[in-house]
Amino acid sequence: MTATPLPEHPDFLWRNPEPRSSYDVVIVGAGGHGLATAYYLAKNHGITNVAVLEKGWLAGGNMARNTTIIRSNYLWDESAAIYEHALKLWERLPEELDYDFLFSQRGVLNLAHTLQDVREGVRRVNANRLNGVDAEWLEPDEVAKVCPILNVSSRTRYPVLGGTFQPRAGIAKHDHVAWALARRADEMGVDLIQGCEVTGFLKDGDRVVGVETSRGRILAGRVGLAAAGHSSVLAERAGVRLPVQSHPLQALVSELHEPVHPTVVMSNHVHVYVSQAHKGELVMGAGVDSYNGYGQRGSFHVIERQMAAAVELFPVFARAHVLRTWGGIVDVTPDASPIIGTTPAENLYVNCGWGTGGFKATPAAGWTFAHTIATGEPHPLNAPFALERFTTGALIDEHGAAAVAH
Repeated sequence: MTATPLPEHPDFLWRNPEPRSSYDVVIVGAGGHGLATAYYLAKNHGITNVAVLEKGWLAGGNMARNTTIIRSNYLWDESAAIYEHALKLWERLPEELDYDFLFSQRGVLNLAHTLQDVREGVRRVNANRLNGVDAEWLEPDEVAKVCPILNVSSRTRYPVLGGTFQPRAGIAKHDHVAWALARRADEMGVDLIQGCEVTGFLKDGDRVVGVETSRGRILAGRVGLAAAGHSSVLAERAGVRLPVQSHPLQALVSELHEPVHPTVVMSNHVHVYVSQAHKGELVMGAGVDSYNGYGQRGSFHVIERQMAAAVELFPVFARAHVLRTWGGIVDVTPDASPIIGTTPAENLYVNCGWGTGGFKATPAAGWTFAHTIATGEPHPLNAPFALERFTTGALIDEHGAAAVAH
């Protein structure tokens, strides 16, 4: 069911225009990546004859369903480069967009519970430092100083043996990020069109020349897909098969509490990550569900395991109550790294496969995707993430380096 277009109103942050018959660029998906792409197309490349099409409402997909963690401490050079570029953009975006979206650099702490965790953590810290990413290895007593409410007792099932810490990492308010990008893109002339589902593609031979939508046919010079978990379904309609699988990813929040949790804590072994939002709710999640699917709801057994892991690490949360659970749809590639670039269909570009790392990459994904669409060539930061790597074998295997989910 598609959303009903909103009426014009002087108090709205952006216009709600009717779609025109043609655009220079059409972006499919008005989540964080689609909005950031439109913003940087206008800002960096002067391309403003752009439409961002959204089948539902703006930022109503994964942008509204993530747990807002931002970090750049990835293992491989290619991943560290693009995520660090994203973090540097995050640091200046509140001023650039003139919008306080509550970007809080409270740090991210990844715990080690086994000797293998310790070895992997120390390796990642060293790799991060070589790539200019701030990273520290903390011993258990130092972990306790960063997060005093964390249980670092040696008598637990999986004692904390240390952890990696990235001080510049943190969280931001996801809805506000989307609104800030949408407002600026709209001011520069980009059309943000809600309630407009892309149902097919117009082609002239192997060249994509437009899209079929629930609100009519729209011609386009170039089309960019930024539809996260639905990317493979959309691409298939254009005759392009993507090596992407979609999985549900569940998360939850508690009722509001006084500020007690000073950082973001992630544990791969116990398998949970926990932060505290600005309003006071605890935000928790873990890994993706093992099955393929497009569900956007929680399931009890996954939530139960998350709660057990959270209480093991944070006994102080034992009496907290779950307020709300939900699910998002994450798109995962064989090497757990994104695809940003061209496709076999001329004039069709794709930005997908971010898995659980999509939100933190938002500005860099938009920056590099806009460059690729505007110039027809990849930016140096996204060149390694081309679709062709799955035939050449030049994979960027982040399965073991991405810590727990986010």
